[in-house]
Amino acid sequence: MALAWKLVVDCAEPIALARFWAAALEYEVEDNSALIDQLAAAGRVGSDEYVEVDGRRAFRELAAVRHPEDPVQPVSGIGLGRRLLFQAVPEPKQVKNRLHIDLHAGPDEREATVQRLVGLGATVLREVADRGSVHTTMTDPEGNEFDVQ
Repeated sequence: MALAWKLVVDCAEPIALARFWAAALEYEVEDNSALIDQLAAAGRVGSDEYVEVDGRRAFRELAAVRHPEDPVQPVSGIGLGRRLLFQAVPEPKQVKNRLHIDLHAGPDEREATVQRLVGLGATVLREVADRGSVHTTMTDPEGNEFDVQ
């Protein structure tokens, strides 16, 4: 049986990075307010562990995005499919990523997609034509590399 998975990204500002990637991928930021309400009522999280974002409670150090068509666990708001989780870590990014995301826009939409992502806060590092592939290497607002093909 295949395993379920999520990609976890260490970062400084999980809420901001989740918003970037939700817009970049046309995903949805998870709404964990019901889970936070349950945990707070049970005394398992303190008010210092969450903030209010767009009128909802959100974890201060965790934020996730999910594909809009994938199922969601109703009691927690956690996505049960394609998902990226951003978690705050104390240390800054030090070296090049060993893992990155490739966005497949297609040759006719690549440049427009790159410009849309720049408008969201991404930075173009370089244009690459190698091994029959043409892509743009970019970084998200925290310097994590990704490619647009």
